[in-house]
Amino acid sequence: MAAGATVLCVADGEGRNSVWLAARGLQVDAFDISEVGVAKARVFAAEQGVDVNYSVAGCDGFDWPQSACDGVAAIFIQFADPALRERMFQRMAASLKPGGTLVLQGYGAKQLECRTGGAGHRLAPVHAAAAARGARRSGDRAAARVRSRTGRGSRPPGPIALVGLVARRT
Repeated sequence: MAAGATVLCVADGEGRNSVWLAARGLQVDAFDISEVGVAKARVFAAEQGVDVNYSVAGCDGFDWPQSACDGVAAIFIQFADPALRERMFQRMAASLKPGGTLVLQGYGAKQLECRTGGAGHRLAPVHAAAAARGARRSGDRAAARVRSRTGRGSRPPGPIALVGLVARRT
C-alpha cells in the first residue's frame, strides 16, 4: 500500500499492528474494546513518533466507515463467537473502498490439536471457510491457509495452525 493510504485495524489491543502500519506512512484508525489496551496503544504510538486515531469500542459499538478504507487488518480476532465473527466479516468488507484489501490472520481450527498457543477453547479458531464465505458475499477473493512454526509464547516452540485471508474488494 502506498504512503497515505487509509487502514482500519480491528480489535487492535495495545497497538502493535496499528503502530507498525503508521510507521510505514499509512493513515491508521484503530479500535479496541479495552480502555487499558487503547491507553497503552496511545503511549506506544507516541513513543514511536506516529499518529494513529484510536477509539475505545467493541465490534458492535464501533462506527464502521462505509467504503472508506484502502485496507482493513484483523489480526488474531479469535475472541469472537461465530455470530459476531460473521458480523465483523461483513462490516470489514463494507468498510473497504472498491479495490481495498482485507488482511485477516488468526489461529486455525487445527490449533487446538497443536497445543502451542491460543485460547484453547472451541471458539478460538478463525475458520477459513467462514472467512472466505464472508469475503465472497462482498465480492472479495483470494483466501489461503498458512501453517508455520513459532518460537514465542510461554509454551515450548512447536507447530501452530494459522489461517490467513487476503481479499480485495471488487
